[in-house]
Amino acid sequence: MSLATRIYAELRGDRAIWAVIALLALFSVMAVYSSTGTLAYREMGGNTESFLVKHLLIVVGGLFLTYLAHLMHYMKYSRSAPVLLLISVPLLIYTIAFGADINDARRWIEVPFVGVTFQTSDFAKLALIIYLARMIGSKQDYIKDFQSAFVPIIVPVLIICGLIAPADLSTAILLFFTSVMMMFVGRVALQYIALLLLLGIVVFAMLVLLGEFFPDVVRSDTWVNRVREYMDNPDGGYQVQQAKIAMANGEWLGLGPGNSIQRNYLPSPYSDFIYAIIVEEYGIFGGFAVIGLYVALFFRSTRLVTKSPKAFGAMLVIGLSISLVLQAFINIAVSVHLVPVTGVTLPMVSMGGTSILFTCISFGMILSVSKYIETVDGGG
Repeated sequence: MSLATRIYAELRGDRAIWAVIALLALFSVMAVYSSTGTLAYREMGGNTESFLVKHLLIVVGGLFLTYLAHLMHYMKYSRSAPVLLLISVPLLIYTIAFGADINDARRWIEVPFVGVTFQTSDFAKLALIIYLARMIGSKQDYIKDFQSAFVPIIVPVLIICGLIAPADLSTAILLFFTSVMMMFVGRVALQYIALLLLLGIVVFAMLVLLGEFFPDVVRSDTWVNRVREYMDNPDGGYQVQQAKIAMANGEWLGLGPGNSIQRNYLPSPYSDFIYAIIVEEYGIFGGFAVIGLYVALFFRSTRLVTKSPKAFGAMLVIGLSISLVLQAFINIAVSVHLVPVTGVTLPMVSMGGTSILFTCISFGMILSVSKYIETVDGGG
């Protein structure tokens, strides 16, 4: 038996989702290798392979985490949800107070004695989605009751999103709307969802007010400037203009792998604007292929929701898939100037450490649910 055949036999769960993960990883390695050329000459003396090797190790490590996460029975994640949520709160508070200041934002903490930075919002986002899936799934019999079902759900959402927002508003908004959609799918009463939206606006207004007094903690000036730039400048700022040029260069078939021109001018071509580099090198067809992978992920995930025998499994899959796909579309929307610049990465494709690792863990959890459904169907 060949190695490829043996690996294929070891993989359980939806094979289409496994294929999506593999193709996104392939796009990631090729796009990051190409887009880090200028960065390599600026920081590594032209050693372009250094970023490739580092990114490749992270991707391979992430895929290994996907494999490990898919081996675990998904109900174990439900049991760990309260602990994960409790850990995330002090981590976020510590990040606000003592986090490493990178690009004028405190989103990371430095792991002692290792020198590696860790983005706590990625951990908190995953913890909240698992917790919401547990709460919504376990309270289906009285999901319409305010005190028993709504209060234990709304408070963690407001706390976690409120702690993420000061340094990373875009992630907080994405997580907030993911939570709202999970509640909608979980049959939470519409008046409670409307109340959550209202309270979310109140928390946001309070953060903007705090930003007037503590600009180093709450980046409200950055939020206002980005929205103002989007509203006042129909062509977009420098970043968006360079992204548009990159995509225009690509036309239908692209310039070919490694032939990007705009990577030399576009800020963060390997993270926030990596989609523009993909379109430049692989053309409109390549851009649509990436979009198609995320759409395929969402539809394969919704198929699991309808087949899951347990409410927690269904809610976990819908929460994780909405989070990943919504983040992807927001990243793409920034490149084509449909929304203000956010700083949201393209899941599984953009260069990054914790973002790729936690994305891979999310994939593994989805596949864990799929594996269980596959086992039940096979047994039947």
